[in-house]
Amino acid sequence: MRLRGRKGIRETIERQNDLVVMNPAEWKGRWAERFGNDKPIHVELGMGKGKFISEMSLVHPERNFIGVDMYDELIRRASDKARAAAGREDGGAPDNLALALFNIEHIEDVFAEGELRRIYLNFSDPWPKKKHARRRLTHAGFVEKYVRLLDSLGEIHFKTDSRSLFEFSLNSFADMNIRLRRISLDLHKDGPAPDNVMTEYEGKFFDAGMPIYRLEALIGQDALAEHRQSLDKEEEQ
Repeated sequence: MRLRGRKGIRETIERQNDLVVMNPAEWKGRWAERFGNDKPIHVELGMGKGKFISEMSLVHPERNFIGVDMYDELIRRASDKARAAAGREDGGAPDNLALALFNIEHIEDVFAEGELRRIYLNFSDPWPKKKHARRRLTHAGFVEKYVRLLDSLGEIHFKTDSRSLFEFSLNSFADMNIRLRRISLDLHKDGPAPDNVMTEYEGKFFDAGMPIYRLEALIGQDALAEHRQSLDKEEEQ
């Protein structure tokens, strides 16, 4: 992926210490300290221009959010989006949002075991060639890392427009005996799905009438237990 941005991008984001984390590995195991509270931490891996993570931070002030990308230009665009969304007179960003610059391949260097509550994978690169399968963010090599980083209520929420990537992901999770729920082959078939924040790509796909594939993977033992309890209550009704 090549991005053309204006000159001085690195300097621009380096000045935004209130929002941008240039050396996120320094906060491994201490992200609660970075936010100044113990709210659950939700992370979007590959946030693009930042629409989703910015809106989520405003909709859910009871949670902390971290948007991750490896490109300076996308961090800059996401920072602009976050500040605009916050709408503060001082130009500040949401207090429960951080933007972290790093390569997802090294995620275990940035977060400690059990430090995260939820991971969002939104419209990740499908890497369609078989020889690139290991680069897909739902490949077992990545999922194994997510499992270690998520806490007892941990979940992975995954959305894509790629049927082939969705099929691959279903098999990947199944091979790891991971319980799935809320699987959808066309998330917005009856109109915009409730309680769903769209990404930039998602909005375009929705306008074009393209199906969006979605699932939730339950990782933590407490998340699984709560799911089983909800199923038992439904059967009793």
